[in-house]
Amino acid sequence: MVVRSPTTRDALADALPHGQMLLAAPVGIVVGGDLDAAHDRQLSYLLQDGAAAIENLLLAATALGLGSCWLGIHPREGRVAAVSRILGLPAHVIPVAAVAVGWPGEVKEPRTRFSAAYVHHERRGG
Repeated sequence: MVVRSPTTRDALADALPHGQMLLAAPVGIVVGGDLDAAHDRQLSYLLQDGAAAIENLLLAATALGLGSCWLGIHPREGRVAAVSRILGLPAHVIPVAAVAVGWPGEVKEPRTRFSAAYVHHERRGG
């Protein structure tokens, strides 16, 4: 769901503990999925599809020179309930995360969290 209304973005910002950037972002996007349409009606597939869509959205925003921030919703029951209420979602539509999109307020140095200790070959410990 694309959220442009300042009133709705404000409500989402209040519902998400780290969502204050939604107050200044011109667009918020809530990525969710319809459990009835998910592969085998499995929540895990719905979440995997949502996460892939969110990552693609973040990469596309960066490629366009925009800033974006992933704001987790699922599995926090309070966040899921609040966002569902704000957006009028039926019970079978699960909000996965919100993304604030806008012009970046700052430019940070690129960083990595890569650690070779987390890469395993063939088998764990290998």
